[in-house]
Amino acid sequence: GTVIACSLLTGCYAQEKTSTVFAEAELQTGVMLQEIQKAKKENPEVVSPRTLNNGELRLVASRDWTSGFFPGVLWFLYEYTGKNEWRQQAIAYTAKIEREKSNSGTHDMGFKIYCSFGTGYRLTQDHYYKDVILQSAKTLSTRFNPVIGCIRSWDHSRDKWGFPVIIDNMMNLELLFAATQLSGDSSYYKIAITHANTTMKNHFRSDYSSYHVVDYDTVTGNVVKKNTHQGYSHESAWSRGQAWGLYGYTMCYRFTKDKRYLGQAEKIAAFMMNHPRMPNDMVPYYDFDAPGIPNEPRDASAAAVMASALYELSLYNKDKEKMYRKAADNILKSLTKDYRSLVGQNKGFI
Repeated sequence: GTVIACSLLTGCYAQEKTSTVFAEAELQTGVMLQEIQKAKKENPEVVSPRTLNNGELRLVASRDWTSGFFPGVLWFLYEYTGKNEWRQQAIAYTAKIEREKSNSGTHDMGFKIYCSFGTGYRLTQDHYYKDVILQSAKTLSTRFNPVIGCIRSWDHSRDKWGFPVIIDNMMNLELLFAATQLSGDSSYYKIAITHANTTMKNHFRSDYSSYHVVDYDTVTGNVVKKNTHQGYSHESAWSRGQAWGLYGYTMCYRFTKDKRYLGQAEKIAAFMMNHPRMPNDMVPYYDFDAPGIPNEPRDASAAAVMASALYELSLYNKDKEKMYRKAADNILKSLTKDYRSLVGQNKGFI
């Protein structure tokens, strides 16, 4: 939802179309706020909406990796509309996950804190938000292993992996880059580029598709095995993982201007855009190698992340600017036209 809202701000539609979409997003988010209050009566510890479970709204605690997305949606609604009601809701839902700034048991700090506190700081310049961002970056840095050159992803499934690093982790580097910008402390920047370089070396195949999980030996730093946890198979291309990589390396170029990252992002983009199993509407199947295509689930999240990355990528290559923007526009039109909830449906999810 956050990435879709962000991409809509680029104005790929005429102004009246964008305003219509946002007006409906406001109504739908109003529905969500009401449904959250109903669902919280069952468990007051939960704070953010994550999904539907048999048609019922499932809320999660702040420790869940998705807890920062709904605050991000609220901040984007405030940014677009300027309405104080959305600012106040964004402040309230952002505050609910502040405790995560010291949660060192997860790599998902960027997902949680940068979507919420990061967006809040960009829009308000509130020093309290800045402090939370810096504390979160400090906490995330404790998961970095200098022998391996990566931030540890998961602490669970120790029977499967010794030191797992997932492609999703590229999304958390944005928090570290921002922390260096905000504090002047280069240690965060160095961790981010070391992780990006190690991932670029070990996560990608010759066609620039990526593995989901790479397991490392903590003594030697060597790769132990390469797997998937959420895609179809160990050698398949899980769509959301490809999108994480595309956004991640585009973002790395934003902060570093290192041409290697730009080149990596463009090659990942080419893999996705030119793939023979990419549907005409540019919303990919959950895995490019899923055996039941075209009767496989689509991944709207992968599409939204891809669109956001392509809009940014279009700013960095004049020769391919139109191509990237056209692809991103097509994705966004598809998501808006064919994958969006009607107002009042799906407990308020957009």
